[in-house]
Amino acid sequence: MIVEMKVPSPGESITEVEIATWLVANGDYVEKDQAIAEVDSDKATLELPAEVSGTITLKAEEGEAVAVGQVVCLIDTSAAKPEGMSNSTVAVNNKTATSVVIPDAPASTTYATGAASPAAKKILSEKGIDSASVEGTGRDGRITKEDALNAVPSMGSNSVGADRDSTRTKLSMLRRKVAERLVQAKNETAMLTTFNEVDMSAIFDIRKKYKDEFSKKHDVGLGFMSFFTLATVRALKMFPAVNSMIDGQEMITYNFQDISIAVSGPKGLMVPVIRHAEKLTFKGVEEEVKRLAIRAREGQITVDEMTGGTFTISNGGVFGSMLSTPIINPPQSGILGMHNIVERPVAINGKVEVRPIMYLALSYDHRIIDGRESVGFLVAVKEAIENPEEFLMDNNIKKALEL
Repeated sequence: MIVEMKVPSPGESITEVEIATWLVANGDYVEKDQAIAEVDSDKATLELPAEVSGTITLKAEEGEAVAVGQVVCLIDTSAAKPEGMSNSTVAVNNKTATSVVIPDAPASTTYATGAASPAAKKILSEKGIDSASVEGTGRDGRITKEDALNAVPSMGSNSVGADRDSTRTKLSMLRRKVAERLVQAKNETAMLTTFNEVDMSAIFDIRKKYKDEFSKKHDVGLGFMSFFTLATVRALKMFPAVNSMIDGQEMITYNFQDISIAVSGPKGLMVPVIRHAEKLTFKGVEEEVKRLAIRAREGQITVDEMTGGTFTISNGGVFGSMLSTPIINPPQSGILGMHNIVERPVAINGKVEVRPIMYLALSYDHRIIDGRESVGFLVAVKEAIENPEEFLMDNNIKKALEL
């Protein structure tokens, strides 16, 4: 029996996706629930699992935009599994399987290792490059379209000016959507940015004293994000206009704080959401940040996990940024930018001391947020970070950290 596999709907309002990478080739035998492709929507990259077991025939090219409900492959269920092909071989591609990841372990070799996707085969053929000379970076060592585009002929080949090559790569649907939203934010909002600096000494002292105990008890690190998330929640409660959005001629103000956190994923910028951050403790925030960061890094983030935030925190400091003007994440009206921490001389009680200082930036939509609210919000974040024991921990550090 021939089964038609159609593109499922990845979320509300999404009508089209793009085939980012085929994880199998024409004629491969696939198992039910095996990941056979990665597809890009305008919000996330998702895996497409096989609906049945059998031999697959591809009906769409990598990079092709396909409508939700369109047939992208056929699976012949009457085909027998090739001899010597075990379930464990197929399960390598199946992320739904329970597994233990061992860091720095050598990559497994399967039937897919060194095999080129259809698009990659075409590009390598045009370049006159043997696929055996190309190292695949795809799942299980498969040679992807990007690998083929980046491949260059060996030194012995007749390629004048090979060191001046350039490559042309189509932007993923996710990257195109991010670009569209960034331009939208710049063009459709009255965006301004206000700055302040914060002394991180108090947080450094708390982390130095309690981070080992916190990590041992909760199996998660005590980082900076929990302090800044809870400081942001407090400031949003004090200045609700910053936790608002414009909808036509109306202003929607939220009585909850869903905090979006900008993280870097394999497909680019991801902005998963910490739901009801106002109800979370330090432990709860750190657990959620860790969970979302891992899912983003592994490409498992869903559309629902990146939808509906009311305010965004972006930490450019992890990349070494000293100062920036972060761009609002529409339809939100504010974004807090964190930056690197540098020891700087500051005046303390009339004396010069060296303290760990971070510059903060708040970009906001001036259509609904005035200077009083924006500056007041940033000052509220500053005072909570500089005195977390009083403003975030109710003067009981061990209780706040659940130690």
